[in-house]
Amino acid sequence: MGCGILYGMYRLVLDSCVLVSGLRSRNGASNRLLRLVALGHIRPLCSTALFLEYEAVLSRPEHRLEHGLGPDALQQFLASYASGCEGVDVHLRWRPQLNDPDDEMVLEAAVNGRADALVTHNIRDFIRSATLFGLAVKTPRDMLKEIQT
Repeated sequence: MGCGILYGMYRLVLDSCVLVSGLRSRNGASNRLLRLVALGHIRPLCSTALFLEYEAVLSRPEHRLEHGLGPDALQQFLASYASGCEGVDVHLRWRPQLNDPDDEMVLEAAVNGRADALVTHNIRDFIRSATLFGLAVKTPRDMLKEIQT
């Protein structure tokens, strides 16, 4: 996981692509972020709508084939992830901000939860709108570098 020192608790919103990637590969930066969540070093922020999106995306046949989790194992992962999450109530919506309507709930959770960063593999999808709200957008790799330095 690297030899860097972790400073403080990071409050992050992870895009669903980060969860997918983290479950598909045990060696990548996304998986390392999920392990830091499990260890309590990262506090993921999540709204109800975003959590339902995680469940829907991770349950897609193409993703289940890749991550290899059966229905019970997937529910166990989601329950474990949820237990580490800080719930976010979405009081303000600024739609539409993004080209993909499914990304709106990710941005809303990050802004309403006052996240330290929104972590995604799709920086271009979020950067313009996130900047308007003063929100950092980082790739999993860049977030790990920040956490471990």
